[in-house]
Amino acid sequence: MEHCNTCENCNIRSPLFNLLSEEELKIINTGRFEVVFNAGENIIKQGTSASHLIVLTRGMAKLYLEGLDKKNLILKLMPPWKMFGAPGLFSDVRYQYSVTALVESSACFIPSENVRKIIRSNPDFAEGLLKHCNNNNANNYERLVSLTQKQMHGRLADVLLYLSKEIHHSTAFNLCITRQEIGDMSNMTKESATRILKEFENEGIIKIETKTIEILKMDNLKEIALHG
Repeated sequence: MEHCNTCENCNIRSPLFNLLSEEELKIINTGRFEVVFNAGENIIKQGTSASHLIVLTRGMAKLYLEGLDKKNLILKLMPPWKMFGAPGLFSDVRYQYSVTALVESSACFIPSENVRKIIRSNPDFAEGLLKHCNNNNANNYERLVSLTQKQMHGRLADVLLYLSKEIHHSTAFNLCITRQEIGDMSNMTKESATRILKEFENEGIIKIETKTIEILKMDNLKEIALHG
């Protein structure tokens, strides 16, 4: 069953599409399709042709750069109704990163030619899409500072704060990613990430039960992230 039947009738529409008229929504919906992905399947692959703007309609995905020696750098996680794929539509027509489903997920694919058509006719939509891309760039710059200027403890603290505030909106949450993926988010090995998590637990900063993490001392974690 589709989770996004038509762009005109979508009940949880991306805010960007609220800027469109009924006629423009019909254009966006032309050629649109939704695909279900199993956990671990690629939604888009870095370097392939950027043919669609994509909105995750269900599940959770990771957005990452594929580096040398099969080493990945996860830039962020994608909850439902997040949009991706835009930068490649206006640069080299290639996707600049990969996106992989973490759990069973659905994604809506909107043909790039329809997006370009709306951009040319609707300046508010064009400005909104530009803001979306710029906000993503700004977030990536912050990530770059964390990954290049902080020690491992600071980088891992940043990841835990990100999971708490941006993804789960709670101080206690079930991990949707593996220890390896935590390492990929903090630019360290799985072993280093696991060791530092254990150190945080021993210091009473977090509590770990199987795949559940609870932040017990938020101020301490913020301090580590700030001065890490």
